Amino acid sequence: MIRRLSLRTRLVLGLFVLATAGLIAADIATYKSQESFLFDQTDHTLQDNHGLADITVHPQGGDESGRAHLPPGDVVETLSLSGKVLQGPYIGTAPGRATESPPRLPAKITLSGPTRGQPDAVTYFTAPATKGDGRYRVRASIERDDPNEVLVFAVPLHDLDSTLHRLFLIELFVTLAVLAALVGLALWVVRIGLRPLAAIERTAAAIGAGDLSQRVERAEPRTEIGRLGLALNAMLGQIERAFKAREASEAKLRRFVADASHELRTPLAGVRAYAELFRRGAASRPDDLERAMSGISRESERMTLLVEDLLLLARLDEGRPLEQEPVDLPEVVGEAVETARTVEPSRSIDLTTEPALVLGDRDRLRQVVDNLLSNVRAHTPSNGPVHVRVARNGTNAVLEVEDSGPGMSGEEVEQVFERFHRGDPSRSRSSGGVGLGLSIVSAVAEAHGGSASATAVPGKGSTFTVSLPLYDPRPE
Repeated sequence: MIRRLSLRTRLVLGLFVLATAGLIAADIATYKSQESFLFDQTDHTLQDNHGLADITVHPQGGDESGRAHLPPGDVVETLSLSGKVLQGPYIGTAPGRATESPPRLPAKITLSGPTRGQPDAVTYFTAPATKGDGRYRVRASIERDDPNEVLVFAVPLHDLDSTLHRLFLIELFVTLAVLAALVGLALWVVRIGLRPLAAIERTAAAIGAGDLSQRVERAEPRTEIGRLGLALNAMLGQIERAFKAREASEAKLRRFVADASHELRTPLAGVRAYAELFRRGAASRPDDLERAMSGISRESERMTLLVEDLLLLARLDEGRPLEQEPVDLPEVVGEAVETARTVEPSRSIDLTTEPALVLGDRDRLRQVVDNLLSNVRAHTPSNGPVHVRVARNGTNAVLEVEDSGPGMSGEEVEQVFERFHRGDPSRSRSSGGVGLGLSIVSAVAEAHGGSASATAVPGKGSTFTVSLPLYDPRPE
């Protein structure tokens, strides 16, 4: 049942119950303490005035004129040890006031033993009136001069009961007033304290509606709710970044699939065209037959290269491990440069190296260098020089390929390693590939624990940098 209540209600209810229990306990303690005090005062009065009771039952001179005049309402009588009334009861009266009903005494009165300053035996107790709802405080004692007689002296408790009743009413009204004020104050304080939670609730509702930019305002580390707000803001930031990253990944994947489908459709269309040429009679014409077969072979090779590149990128995306063996990076780069010089003799390619040993897949590292040099051939004039450098930078081996082509804009530099990206959208696929070469460079570098980057100055060329961790053959 309590779990169904709101936090505010539970807090106020808990405070109300606790305060009520505390105030009732304090009221009971105060009431009992005051009651005990008043009874003690009454007992002292009975003790101080017990001589008056003795004179009442044993008048001076032995006649009625010698009896003491009792205060109104006081009662004196004597009993035998067996409880039989011997004298009295004598009740104090006042003009114009009705005579009080005497106390209803128990059948047997048990007296305590002698104490210092007390008669031989005495006891105090409270007894109701024989009629009505009044009460008496009774002192019963055995005086030394008559050990067979019990002297009973009783005073009415009207004033004491009236005082206790007023005290009860005061405590009741004060308790109710304090509880009412406490509940009102608690509601106000709890409402202020839970106001940040209401803000968090509104923020969560806005986020649930799709607005991930919402944040908890005025979240301070000084309070528990403030720290909750800070933690929630941090979590919301991570969620927003994750959603944006997922959206970007999904968009990139859709673009990748669309581009791959588009790239495959072109060579497939060529294969179908050459096959259609063959079906229409090219088999009987040697020139057309050779043209059809060579075209089909060429487009098939192109599709094969595209599929192999896509499979390589897929394996790298899945994190499949590459070969791990020490590789002499300058040697691999030198082989790739020598091949590039053979493919394009008119281009000047200079190479400077420093000793650099890396741990990785030799074939994939060779593919990185080949792709970088192939990118130079596709984007720079045939007479433009190329500078290839291998150097050490701290714990990394750095490969740089600097060309003297048209360069790139800042936007192109940011997108140059994206899959199927082309720096020149108007360039034909037949002359420029499908835009996966630099994507493979970046993916292979990351698979080796390194990175790939690019810088460019429009009109002055571009520089591609691949950084790989150096390998130390010495045992740790």
